Amino acid sequence: MGDSLIPNNANAFDEVISIIENARESAFRAVNRELINMYWDIGEYVSRRVSEGGWGKSVVKEFSDFIQSRYVGIKGFSASNIWRMKQFYETYHSNEKLATLLRELTWSHNLQIMSCKTDEEREFYLTLSVRNRHSFRELKRQMDSGLYERTMMSEITNKLITERSEGLTALRDSYVLEFLDLPESHKEKDLL
Repeated sequence: MGDSLIPNNANAFDEVISIIENARESAFRAVNRELINMYWDIGEYVSRRVSEGGWGKSVVKEFSDFIQSRYVGIKGFSASNIWRMKQFYETYHSNEKLATLLRELTWSHNLQIMSCKTDEEREFYLTLSVRNRHSFRELKRQMDSGLYERTMMSEITNKLITERSEGLTALRDSYVLEFLDLPESHKEKDLL
């Protein structure tokens, strides 16, 4: 009955489908941003309470139980997740640049990236995930494969090559390298 309309009007309907998909994506991003903001605020609150000496594991557990009794069926407020919110806030609160980026990613992305050893590594994966819209699975794959370490080693190698050859001084500019679209593992002889 309705199937006969689809082949004749599919192109016209695709435009509406695109509108729906864009609206859904915008709604998801807005809700996610608010969720991350809420986790940030709770993390800040718990961090302050702990540093003032009034809160420890038992109070955070009581806090978790209180929230879950107040909002029956709510997820994400276990005592361990509340401690993660505190860690989340403490990890990023002094780095405004990273604090802005992390709001573009899901909580799962942020938990994964928090495991990085340095702010530079966290910034690398935050930027990579936001720019490329990596799924959580793709982010984890990139982290497990050591992409950050490989990229840093590649940049050091590129710098050493360009410093040794006067003819390659123009390649010190990253825009020139990007323009040339060289593979990550290029060699100096490939450029001559």
